[in-house]
Amino acid sequence: MPDAYEQYLVPVIFRPFAEDLAARAAALAPGRVLELAAGTGVLTSCLLATASSVEVTATDLNEAMVTLGSTRAPGAVWRQADAQRLPFPDGGFDLVVCQFGVMFFPDRVEAFSEIHRVLAPDGRFLFNTWGPLETHTFEVALQAGLERAFPVDPPRFFPTVPHGYSDPAVVAADLSAAGFAVEDERELTFQGRAASTADLATGYLTGTPVRAAVEERGDGPAVRATVIEEMTARLGPGPVTAPMTAYVFLAAA
Repeated sequence: MPDAYEQYLVPVIFRPFAEDLAARAAALAPGRVLELAAGTGVLTSCLLATASSVEVTATDLNEAMVTLGSTRAPGAVWRQADAQRLPFPDGGFDLVVCQFGVMFFPDRVEAFSEIHRVLAPDGRFLFNTWGPLETHTFEVALQAGLERAFPVDPPRFFPTVPHGYSDPAVVAADLSAAGFAVEDERELTFQGRAASTADLATGYLTGTPVRAAVEERGDGPAVRATVIEEMTARLGPGPVTAPMTAYVFLAAA
């Protein structure tokens, strides 16, 4: 799964937002940065390129992601870590960053409290989260394809997890409950650019947790064909460009 995620999804979906988040991080001039849910290291690489003197510790819950990420961004220290039980001392970092990871935390207030704990006084927490599903044209088309392939009980991962934390007021309330003050919140839209709709579908079907849901339901090749057909009907065969919207938060400890 990490290889497919890196090949098909990172350049199209995640790199534009990683470059933005890294620039925002560099503007804060941190010395010690902790990255959570680092995945295969796209933000990690951008952080190291944007602020060469920064010390980056990159973590992910998934050991396979850590293994691949450490080869993609070897300038960081990589560790497997659970955001709700961080293996770091109090006050050890100037900045904690997280790209599209907070939606996966089972208890966000608990995770945010841990982040607050490992931040130095006046430290910052910088992260982004996806907007509602309807603001991400690629994933609207993907979900339509999954619902066509599975008219009964289609996989609901994308509406409920990546796009399930898309109310900025809820995010701000969770941050406040963990002791943070929101300094900045903004909506940001980038254009994703994919070489082909088939590649994009392959990335989503094999490089995300949807893969397991499809395998449980069986007949993977037929599902892939149906999803590609539906996505192509909506987006064209490619190259394809479509808007993707996220929210960016900066919070002070």
